[in-house]
Amino acid sequence: MSQSKKSGDLPPQAATGKLSIPVPNILTMITESFGISRAGTVGVVVLICLVLIGAVCFFFYSAPPSTMTITSGPEGSIFYTNAFKYSNILKLQGVKLKILTSQGSLENLQRLDDRAVKVEVGFVQGGLTNGVTDKLVSLGSISYQPLLVFYRGVPIESLSDLTGKRLAIGPVGSGTRTLVLTLLGANGIKPGESTTLLDWESEEAAKALLDGTVDAVFLMGEDASTAIMRKLLVATDIHLLNFAQAEAYTWRFSYLSVLKLPQGTIDLGRNIPTQDVYLIGPTVELIARKNLHPALSDLLLEAAREVHGNAGLFQRKGEFPAAIEHDFHISADAARFYRSGKSFFYRYLPFWLASLTSRIVVVFIPMLVIMIPILRSIPKLYRWRNQSRIYRRYRALLVLEKELFKEPDAEKRQHLLKRLDEIQNEVNKMKVPAFLADQFYGLRGHIDFVRQIMNDNPPH
Repeated sequence: MSQSKKSGDLPPQAATGKLSIPVPNILTMITESFGISRAGTVGVVVLICLVLIGAVCFFFYSAPPSTMTITSGPEGSIFYTNAFKYSNILKLQGVKLKILTSQGSLENLQRLDDRAVKVEVGFVQGGLTNGVTDKLVSLGSISYQPLLVFYRGVPIESLSDLTGKRLAIGPVGSGTRTLVLTLLGANGIKPGESTTLLDWESEEAAKALLDGTVDAVFLMGEDASTAIMRKLLVATDIHLLNFAQAEAYTWRFSYLSVLKLPQGTIDLGRNIPTQDVYLIGPTVELIARKNLHPALSDLLLEAAREVHGNAGLFQRKGEFPAAIEHDFHISADAARFYRSGKSFFYRYLPFWLASLTSRIVVVFIPMLVIMIPILRSIPKLYRWRNQSRIYRRYRALLVLEKELFKEPDAEKRQHLLKRLDEIQNEVNKMKVPAFLADQFYGLRGHIDFVRQIMNDNPPH
């Protein structure tokens, strides 16, 4: 026996007392653990990464924006005041509502329809379009908007009595002007004829009426403040038109409603108005673009319920907001809100937490439900594929063995033995995962077994 080697003759690892054990890389570990080829492993990892990246991107993309813009009306108008109330309510939920002033409903509608304008929602009175459009949706009606016609002189009962007068009908871009032109046209009064139509803003028009430089002004809450309206209501020598034909107007124009201003409502002591006054007016709708985030839709309707839900001069408590359609379809999100209220998470959690939780539920849970069965099926498919390769060789070996036992001709047996060699070569070139090693080595052993039987039993 030779003496043991000196430490200097040993491998470096042995000399230092440390042995190097090969550590399999991650791909090999996954391959052997789950029964997937290296290429399959890479494919699965890439697939998982792509799905995760897509889910994460959608997770952030689907988050409700923290800022949105509403197009309202002129500063001081009821539209602007309501938008400011909405802004304060949404601020408590961490959403900033920017208020964009406008001339009124018509300009609001034009902005919403123009994708170049950064605005998501706006106040629009009913009856401004000729039909339903699929570009915008309604979140519902939020209030009535009466048309107040103030005039000087002897009392009148019809708009047709204003023929030949000087009329301030509202600024260009306002819904007031659009509605007034429609109503005057129904009474035979058209632009360019004997009646003077002035496109003045509410403050200028009210001042002109008090000064006597115009005969009548048309005011609505979209572009006039309550202070201006009240000033005219209590002014001497200024009358508020009582629409004696109110029912006829609502029959002619379906988007109009009859509104009653009871006697003494404005001032009980001075009995203003001195009698019940019948007015007409459309409802105001909260119009939004179709891509408005559902969470923001719920927030806006919650704000609308808080601002407009109480009893008012022309409405009952809880009457608004309401799913009343005119020119625009009620959005699916708004219809769901009117039917069952806010979504589950938004009902019980703060807005930011509800948004986070709902997106996790919507994005990642479906992803897991889909991906887990797929990932579980991949090893099974790979196992079946490799086993089928082994089984094919077994089938070929069984057929060959049967032919060898039946074949007495030595030359033909040699040909069959060459086929056996081919099967063995094919098997030796096969690459199989470790979990199929028993079947692989079993196949090789059975090939040798068949060869041994043939050698021990030569043909007679």
